[in-house]
Amino acid sequence: MYGQTSERAIVLASGGLDSTVAAAVARRDGYTLSLLTIDYHQRHAVEIQRAKQVAEALGAERHVVIHVDLRAIGGSALTDELPVPKDRSGSERYQDVPLTYVPSRNLIFLSLAAAQAEVLDASAIYFGANVVDYSGYPDCRPEFIQAVEAVLRVGTKAGMTGKRIEIRAPLLHSTKADIIRLGLTLNVPFHLTHSCYDPIGTVACGHCDSCLIRRRGFIEVGVVDPIQYAVC
Repeated sequence: MYGQTSERAIVLASGGLDSTVAAAVARRDGYTLSLLTIDYHQRHAVEIQRAKQVAEALGAERHVVIHVDLRAIGGSALTDELPVPKDRSGSERYQDVPLTYVPSRNLIFLSLAAAQAEVLDASAIYFGANVVDYSGYPDCRPEFIQAVEAVLRVGTKAGMTGKRIEIRAPLLHSTKADIIRLGLTLNVPFHLTHSCYDPIGTVACGHCDSCLIRRRGFIEVGVVDPIQYAVC
């Protein structure tokens, strides 16, 4: 169904809904998939195991997990002893940079993905950045992505030799409902994905920003979210 080319794409795969749909888009686009997951000692580490399952389900050529201890830096509810915000309204989520922002996370992740792209001679990096539902994250904005691409052109061997590494964020301007609709057309294994920032064991809490946005998206699409929530 999905014809592969000789081109390879690195996909930053968290195990979440957005990154899984982004990986499916890369597959649709004809790329051979090389998934890269970062274990940064995040609170919701269950997503790492989900990323492994997603890689298998999507037929990835390879899946690499890199360990980077961002808890040593802290500064985020995902990597520090800070409470994960719960039951916030849409207006509250957009007031400022949320506590779930991990300092420079996407800059670090894209740097690692670029290193993997150079080694594997990949021409593209896909990741699930989004500015619609997560507009408070500075490292999900298009100007950030363009700036990192510019750095890769001048700061990598690939760039020096004229081989561009393109950063693709195909979901950047999509609503969660639109992302889910796209995923359904691409047969995304939503049942394997994990979105919750503060799970109870392996079960989504149902109250953090990510859970609320995901649940609303499935309701808007009119399909049942296949994952389990601890609290409805």
